[in-house]
Amino acid sequence: MLARQRQAVILEHVERDGAVRVSELTRLLGVSDMTIRRDLDALARRGLLDKVHGGATVRQDASTDEPGFEAKSVRELAEKDAIGARAVEMITPGSAIAITAGTTTFALASHLGAVPDLTVVTNSVRVAEVLHQHRRADRTVILTGGIRTPSDALVGPVAVATIRTMHVDLVFMGVHGMSQRTGYTTPNLMEAETNRELVNAASALVVVADHTKWGTLGLSRIVDLSAACALVTDSGLPDDAREVLSRTVDDLVIVDVLPDAGQGAS
Repeated sequence: MLARQRQAVILEHVERDGAVRVSELTRLLGVSDMTIRRDLDALARRGLLDKVHGGATVRQDASTDEPGFEAKSVRELAEKDAIGARAVEMITPGSAIAITAGTTTFALASHLGAVPDLTVVTNSVRVAEVLHQHRRADRTVILTGGIRTPSDALVGPVAVATIRTMHVDLVFMGVHGMSQRTGYTTPNLMEAETNRELVNAASALVVVADHTKWGTLGLSRIVDLSAACALVTDSGLPDDAREVLSRTVDDLVIVDVLPDAGQGAS
């Protein structure tokens, strides 16, 4: 198993149980204490967990904490891929869409290669890069410009001014957190403003968010839960969240993810 795969398994266990011991991980993964400690060091440096004596604990993020793209990219890999693949099915060939920044929207963009004749507006450097790799002659990609955030979003006055001149059929939005009280949130004030403009520029909003985003709070509200015509998430979403979202969002789409799917992801 590669280091990236081991670290994804470690994060899954820490987030599920709140803490994990080195001895447990060595038995689970069949590697040495030293290998596990190196993995924990790497995850701690990325801000994904807190390393403690004999193991690690879940990291409690403040509402202003903004993990970088690389830090978030090792979390819930299978869930994000499944969500992205399902969300792409909502796109009509020949339409204009917008895609916000984030690792779940990046997964969605990775599945766009087979959709013909699209115009894509995005404020995500990573999304623009993966769309460029598809090299489709029937695709136009518009990168908004702006100030680059730790999550590789382009935000601020330049991005907002560009977006205000456009209209798209659908916007696919990733979020830092969501809850009944706060709606969809992000730690970055300028990103919230930029995402609101993308929502305003679209005929309909589709939110793509894995189950761990429920109950997570960011500093700035983007829009209310009810602003989304659809929310695509995974089967790990708790029952109380399903109840709230099924009443609030027109179309709650839940994709099934195999329990061990994340262990083979890369």
